[in-house]
Amino acid sequence: MEYREMEKMGIRTSLLGFGCMRFPTNTDDSINEEETLDMIDKAYQSGVTYFDTAYPYHGGKSEEVTGRALARYPRDSYYLATKLPIWEVKSVADAERIFQEQLKRLQKDYVDFYLMHALNAGSWKTIKELDLLGYCEKLRTEGKIKYLGFSFHDEYAVFEEILTAYPWDFCQIQLNYMDKDTQATLKGVELAKKLKIPMIIMEPIKGGSLAKLPYDGIDELFKKALPEASTSSWALRYAGSFDNVKVVLSGMSTMAQVEDNLDTFAHFEPLNETEQRIIEQVADALNKRVQNGCTGCRYCMPCPAGVDIPRCFGIWNRYHIYENVNETKWSWTHNIEAEKKASNCIKCGKCEQACPQHIAIREDLACLQEELDSITNIK
Repeated sequence: MEYREMEKMGIRTSLLGFGCMRFPTNTDDSINEEETLDMIDKAYQSGVTYFDTAYPYHGGKSEEVTGRALARYPRDSYYLATKLPIWEVKSVADAERIFQEQLKRLQKDYVDFYLMHALNAGSWKTIKELDLLGYCEKLRTEGKIKYLGFSFHDEYAVFEEILTAYPWDFCQIQLNYMDKDTQATLKGVELAKKLKIPMIIMEPIKGGSLAKLPYDGIDELFKKALPEASTSSWALRYAGSFDNVKVVLSGMSTMAQVEDNLDTFAHFEPLNETEQRIIEQVADALNKRVQNGCTGCRYCMPCPAGVDIPRCFGIWNRYHIYENVNETKWSWTHNIEAEKKASNCIKCGKCEQACPQHIAIREDLACLQEELDSITNIK
């Protein structure tokens, strides 16, 4: 197992971290605890020392199952991470209530890595207004948490503001070879390195979208170079090739995924220059699958009919890049309100007059509505 030094804290963690967000489930969506414990056992016995859960995962049950699984091992033999859901916190009393509930769920006296969960501009404002960092410092003084950090989902400017506002022990960002220019971006990776703040990476396989690429020869670029390597291993190695990255999280759902990831990190090798070029070729090939050139600039907004044009195009284009049916169904049914869908277009053409990419927006909206509705109906 590959290990990395977190010099700032004086500790050493496994580069592979077990993400506890996507445990195997039963038909009623409850966690299949027997399979989950087998997977955690396999990871732990193979050298994984970092386990990441959160208050809302699996409807609040992930912390319970993770806690029971790890209770069978010496407490000082692993690092446990969980997160404070800022969106549920309206006062310090709320934060205290949630944290005490987390300790009870986890069956632990303390948490190693405690994160402000999914920070953006709005939740950062809440943290400052309520002085939640002051509360967390109190927890650290009491020995209830060891290291304080945050996970992040917003744009680079917000990341820079948050990262430079407090002496964080660590930070956690989304990073993969398709998302290097979104959210914190590679600029964020460089900033964290400059500030000597260790990084933990989430979504290195983009929720599974980079585990199995669409069939049109793209995967062959990987297979030709390393016939025995899984597609997922390329994405994991990309994330682990940055020297300030100390943990790469993988939300594993099957024993096969655990074993494949363990194989990747047992004798970890950063991508060499040739392999970096192959990654770039794959990313270019995937990006060419987009249906139109929408950049999300939002010059087309607001739409007189209320359609969220960029969000509709984003879901549509991501489907064509990755052909991830489950992710697309979720996004089309949960991530966009009915009144903001393409079906509400009144074909006024105002958006097309403003679009710098000269996209046939009205035509594309009609096409994507029909296509995404058909995908949503797939059983």
